[in-house]
Amino acid sequence: MDDNIRSAREIALEKAEQIGEATEEERLGWKYVPQGEELAARYLREDCNLVVELRQYEEAAKKYVVKGAMDVLTRNLSLPRNDIEKKNNRRIMDGVKLLKSDKVGVENVYSKIRYLFNHYAGEGEQQRQQAYQSLKADLEVKIQQAMQQQMGPLMGVKIDVEKQPQFQQEWRKMLIQLDAAYISHLNECKQELLNLN
Repeated sequence: MDDNIRSAREIALEKAEQIGEATEEERLGWKYVPQGEELAARYLREDCNLVVELRQYEEAAKKYVVKGAMDVLTRNLSLPRNDIEKKNNRRIMDGVKLLKSDKVGVENVYSKIRYLFNHYAGEGEQQRQQAYQSLKADLEVKIQQAMQQQMGPLMGVKIDVEKQPQFQQEWRKMLIQLDAAYISHLNECKQELLNLN
């Protein structure tokens, strides 16, 4: 019976042998992808020059640094809900353009992103405003009806629906639904950017 019982250490050693030695590519990735992530974070926080920073790396390491930086930059690209996000998106897009060698491919994806952002700011904003007003009107009617059932006819009592927790909760759900298609398209564009050389 003791022959069938193995320690966790023995099992781990056996699995390690099956996996084998890490390749040089894997080691470079482990070392330089996090450095690229740090570089992108610094680029977004401060005003460091990505091109100058990349020159400090050997050619073999650069692709891993770029991969790490691209992961962080694309992850931070978001819908332009306010001026800060718009400014951040421009900075990210400038950084991505510096990192990628396929400038035409990047510009093609940027055309899609710009169209998406313009649609979000234009027609999307109109949709959000219409949805907001519709939700507000619906809840006003429901609250008035509920109050009349509980307290009888209310003359001239006006409820600020927008401050009601139920309204806030429903509006957040609706915003998530309205933004979902935009986010999906943006994620596709991000993936395209990551796949470019």
